[in-house]
Amino acid sequence: MLKAVLIDSSAIARGLLNTVLLDGGYDVVGQAHTCVAGNVLLIKHNPQIICVARDCIEADEAAMAAMRKDWPKAMIFMVSSEFDQATIQKGHAMGLNGYIVKPFNAGTVLKTIRNTVIATVKRQQAAQADAAPAEGSDEV
Repeated sequence: MLKAVLIDSSAIARGLLNTVLLDGGYDVVGQAHTCVAGNVLLIKHNPQIICVARDCIEADEAAMAAMRKDWPKAMIFMVSSEFDQATIQKGHAMGLNGYIVKPFNAGTVLKTIRNTVIATVKRQQAAQADAAPAEGSDEV
């Protein structure tokens, strides 16, 4: 079961996303209202999934950058009610893996996370296959 940490200044949004993820089979191990508080939960739980509200990211970009640096294998999703091209480009530059739209549609949220997990695993497998010497080669 994949572990998730939710970071959102809105307790209601955290609660709704918590319910969606729990019902989808994820283990929500922590919730925080700021990126700084979220980083403490990341240290404690080492989750595979991190959902961070856009306002939290914009309020503390340094803490967000630290998250990406300290948890390079975690999948980080930005959560917001609106996304524009500039926000998406900035998110990609920050190393975000995906985007979750408010208000939450349980099926869409779970599909977004599942597709991101699958794509990430495929990329990792391809990278490992490229790094492994070919069978029958003379590499040692």
